[in-house]
Amino acid sequence: MKKRNAWLGVVLLALLLGAGGRALWLWLDRPIERVSIRGEWEYVSADYLRTQLAPLVQEATWLSADLGELRRRALTIGWLNEVRISREWPNALVFELVEQTPVARWNDEFLLNPEGEPFAFAPLAVPEGLPDLAGPGGSSEEVLAYYQRLLPYFAGLSLSLAQLRLEPRGAWRLQLSSGAWVMLGRRQHGERLARLSASWQRELANVSDHIRYIDLRYPNGVAVAWHGETEFQESEPSTNAE
Repeated sequence: MKKRNAWLGVVLLALLLGAGGRALWLWLDRPIERVSIRGEWEYVSADYLRTQLAPLVQEATWLSADLGELRRRALTIGWLNEVRISREWPNALVFELVEQTPVARWNDEFLLNPEGEPFAFAPLAVPEGLPDLAGPGGSSEEVLAYYQRLLPYFAGLSLSLAQLRLEPRGAWRLQLSSGAWVMLGRRQHGERLARLSASWQRELANVSDHIRYIDLRYPNGVAVAWHGETEFQESEPSTNAE
């Protein structure tokens, strides 16, 4: 009989603890009343971030909120590169936010971060001074990497690049900050850039404001088109020059 009463006591205690634990959970799992955001931002504002985060936590409760899912959804907000979330007693969530660093425009609709990953910039404005890159879907890393390889080459000629584009068939073209286009094509980039360097230092630098485009897709020379004038050719084009 004593043994039976002891087991009954254990069962009753477990039930009481269970009921008490559930009551405690329900008491703690209250609606979220405060959302704190932390970080240092250059491009986004705290008001923008609060507006974007508000719908994500609207119906969440403090203990039941799935922080992993909240983080996944927060990362879909434009301009956010990293999100860390923690609970703060008694009814707050803390978001530590790291913004994206834009290094280039991409296909007129996105920006690129330093890893070459596209991200949406709307509804914020595009920062000024970014180069304009373009290419087929999935080529953003390749285009950004090639742009960065070209920078020191053109800097050596006291030139800067405004645009770089990879065409669907694999040909490259770029635009100088003066507005002149350079047709680089698909092959022999090293040789073609060397010819451009020689032509630029020999004569083109002195007439750069008059150049509409420079075509390097030739076997031994370059072709230059001038604003308001016909094209000047330094050599005959190859039949399969690209």
